[in-house]
Amino acid sequence: MSEQLIDVVISKREDQADAVAVFELMAKDGNNLPAFDAGSHIDVHVTPDIVRQYSLSNDPDNSAVYRLGILNDPASRGGSVAIHKNFHTGAEIQISAPRNHFPLDLSAERTILVGGGIGITPMLTMAYTLRAAGKAFELHYCCRTRSSAGFLDELAAEFGDCVKLHFDDEGDGQRFDPQGAFAPVTADTHIYVCGPSGFMDWVISTAENAGFDKHNVHFEYFNADIDSSGKAFEVVAEQSGVSVMVGENQTIVEALEAAGIKVDVSCEQGVCGTCLCDVLEGTPDHKDKFLNEEEREDNDQIILCCSRAKSSKLVLDI
Repeated sequence: MSEQLIDVVISKREDQADAVAVFELMAKDGNNLPAFDAGSHIDVHVTPDIVRQYSLSNDPDNSAVYRLGILNDPASRGGSVAIHKNFHTGAEIQISAPRNHFPLDLSAERTILVGGGIGITPMLTMAYTLRAAGKAFELHYCCRTRSSAGFLDELAAEFGDCVKLHFDDEGDGQRFDPQGAFAPVTADTHIYVCGPSGFMDWVISTAENAGFDKHNVHFEYFNADIDSSGKAFEVVAEQSGVSVMVGENQTIVEALEAAGIKVDVSCEQGVCGTCLCDVLEGTPDHKDKFLNEEEREDNDQIILCCSRAKSSKLVLDI
């Protein structure tokens, strides 16, 4: 990646819950880190070949430290497992500056935050920001078990009655009911959700079916179940002067790299936007979770790691 990376030191590691590790990062040179706002995330360079995105979880007022909460997910593609094994206090790593594709709208009269599992991390930054702004909010934290939930002491100490806990194994009465939690439906209520893909789909569809304007329902995916297969098509790399065929079970990234064109990728699941590219001709078949509905309708951008083509040919600005 061509961006300027930041050298940081892991100043603290705390293992919470069953499989959650919380890391605090400080600049190696001792200076403050770049300021960030609620909903921001950073790229973490786990190894020379693995880059992953993680939400910041600490109060944005404190830019001396970045805090990450990372789930050790055995179903992941190696990033979280490597972090849990190799990241320890005193270790030096590289990160990107913060980026924010999940901004908080402080104009809302009422804000509902919903974190599923490790999706609680960006909700913490939002809760701190809303509290500082004197805004009304409620935070729903949903986990399979209490023992798998991180940050419980902090949530209780900092936000008290604004937090509602929902654990799958503690009875039906306290399980999360999005339809009930979102009532009443008002034009000045905004909903934010982060968590596993299926959980987010459920929450988002419930909110929209209840009558919330889609612009009031905010979300950010960090993993997704993407089927990148489909009918073969041609890709023309305009800048490079190269034409390739993308096979039925091949991604655009793979086809371009086989032809000698290097594409920067990170998540490889269509959620981070690293491989975003302009489309000069043709119609993309969008399979990503990064572009919003309006951006997809424009058909002038594509996420190369997972999306395909509805037309027989795509001409890309690469």
